[in-house]
Amino acid sequence: MAKRDGQLSLGAFLLHTGHHVAAWRHPGASDSTGFSDFVHFARIAENAKFDAVFLADGVSARVHNVEAASRKAHSGFYPFEPITLLSALSAVTSRIGLVATASTSFSDPYNLARQFASLDHLSGGRAGWNLVTSADASAAYNFSRDAIIAHADRYKRAEEFVDVVTGLWDTSDDDAFVRDRKSGVYFHQEKVRRLDHRGAFFQVRGPLNIARPPQGHPVVVQAGSSEPGKELAARTAEAVFTAQQTLESSIAFYSDLKGRLAKYGRAADDMKILPGVFPVVGRTRQEAEEKFEQLQALLEPSVGLDMLAELAGVEEVRTLPVDALISQLPETEGGKSRRALFLELAARENLTLRQLYQRVAGARGHWQIVGTAAEIADELEERFINFGADGFNIMSPALPWGLSDFVELVVPELRRRGLFRNEYQGSTLREHLGLKRPSAQSAASAAAAE
Repeated sequence: MAKRDGQLSLGAFLLHTGHHVAAWRHPGASDSTGFSDFVHFARIAENAKFDAVFLADGVSARVHNVEAASRKAHSGFYPFEPITLLSALSAVTSRIGLVATASTSFSDPYNLARQFASLDHLSGGRAGWNLVTSADASAAYNFSRDAIIAHADRYKRAEEFVDVVTGLWDTSDDDAFVRDRKSGVYFHQEKVRRLDHRGAFFQVRGPLNIARPPQGHPVVVQAGSSEPGKELAARTAEAVFTAQQTLESSIAFYSDLKGRLAKYGRAADDMKILPGVFPVVGRTRQEAEEKFEQLQALLEPSVGLDMLAELAGVEEVRTLPVDALISQLPETEGGKSRRALFLELAARENLTLRQLYQRVAGARGHWQIVGTAAEIADELEERFINFGADGFNIMSPALPWGLSDFVELVVPELRRRGLFRNEYQGSTLREHLGLKRPSAQSAASAAAAE
């Protein structure tokens, strides 16, 4: 396969005070994460011409191990609900995309379609929906359930859920609402239609009671890397966040997922694959390593074990011998791909449980790079030009300094190599990512033909 040229995409994944599980303890990390902090973070990314900021979310406080949870910023406690926060950020930013996580397991498709359509209107076409299924058992108790939905059923529900949401976004044409005072016509009745969806999980009449979003559809993002997750992404996702540790696994994942698009009538450019990367950058390698070790020194064993148990969905992790080599983890109805990634990493590097949690404390299984700006740019460029990624979701070790360091040191190096933009060329998230705008008329015609 020929190597590629062109420019890569960058997202800024904003998580609390930073992605390292002990970042909140670092003296250089933000100590409030109030709205003004997020304004500051978003403006750093926008001034650097990032494609988007991205917010993760969960719908429970994960306090199975109260002692460990009390020492973690990543225990299911969030400063703000993400759609609310991004709606506020839309008023103090002008170009950067705004991507929020919302679960198909514990949401209603009509409400979610309204929320993201509203965010798209408020932001002038900068909204993105990160579609996830929820593997957190504690979340089920907050939504009148006694257990999480089984893995296979979560994806069946998600398949129908996304069809309902995108169908609702298409229940009015772009020019349906004319608001013609002279004629007295507020909207063209032939350009607004019911959805009339009846499926295994949802019955939704429609139409959506908000005008069609500026982007047609807010950009649909997905993060699942299991087999059902990849099929869902191939059919519906326009950007995919993924955790890939090596160049070889990145190329294999990229080829696999892009290779599935044709059977759904999609082209390779209809989807952007954006692996997460946790960069610790210094002006020298020694400085970068010292920054990383400062964070690692703040990690406590109970916190590391609790983090692994949550991410792998395996409660037994908390009781396993810490210094024994890892050869297997029990099966789970939790996140399949992250459990598999941890086992692969442990086998490849011959890790004990203690070494594994130390290894993933920064990025929770995502790719981790410690080095100078040139070294980090080398690594990113290698994956990009060899079709292992279309860009990257930057997971700052601590906020704000991790993001500021990347913008100050790495972004200029990427620009020097012609790999990243100097200025925005468009105003919507779709334009930043080079994605087509879907037509409501064509969607309605396709639905009528079925």
